[in-house]
Amino acid sequence: MGYAIIAWDGPDPARRAASRDRHLAVITRWAAEGRLALGVPLFTPDWQPAGSLMVLEVPDKAGLDAYLAEEPFALEGVWARWEAHPFRIAPLPYRALPQPGEPVSATRTHTVIVAMDGTDAGAPARRAAAREAHLARVVPAARDGTLAMGGAILDEAGAMRGSIAVTRHASDEAARGWMAEDPYVTGGVWRDVALHGTRFAPLPYR
Repeated sequence: MGYAIIAWDGPDPARRAASRDRHLAVITRWAAEGRLALGVPLFTPDWQPAGSLMVLEVPDKAGLDAYLAEEPFALEGVWARWEAHPFRIAPLPYRALPQPGEPVSATRTHTVIVAMDGTDAGAPARRAAAREAHLARVVPAARDGTLAMGGAILDEAGAMRGSIAVTRHASDEAARGWMAEDPYVTGGVWRDVALHGTRFAPLPYR
């Protein structure tokens, strides 16, 4: 298990630019140590930085606290607010993430999908009923690179209550089209869905 941090920048974009090199130094080290599974920026529809998604592979909340104690974006006021969710990466046949030396795209290449389940009493049963069909769909998507990473947002007791998927779609329209056929959509599991454009920074991911 680990944590997914969804963070939102404050109104001053100069803060991100001023802290960026220090941020990259921290996340490069965390990636090399195997404690950062993925770190990507979130962009607005007009391609302005809006925040970050950071997926940590740490065993407990102490690991989350250790990261936030080092992260310049948290310490230097780049992030105005953030949410940290217990998160479990789905063990799928993903393609390798970009490594140092690979080019950084100047435009959007992927979409971060944050999809929360319903909160009604029937929500756990709907997820359980659709889960096998959902997994059958995402295995080949991971293998062909459509799904770069995915997993379950958990509550403090470890029960699944949502999902995060990073997909190879360069527009919200393409991402929504792909999502429309997912059993978690057709089965009414995901009720609150947000999409964010992103691109990858090449880091020494394990």
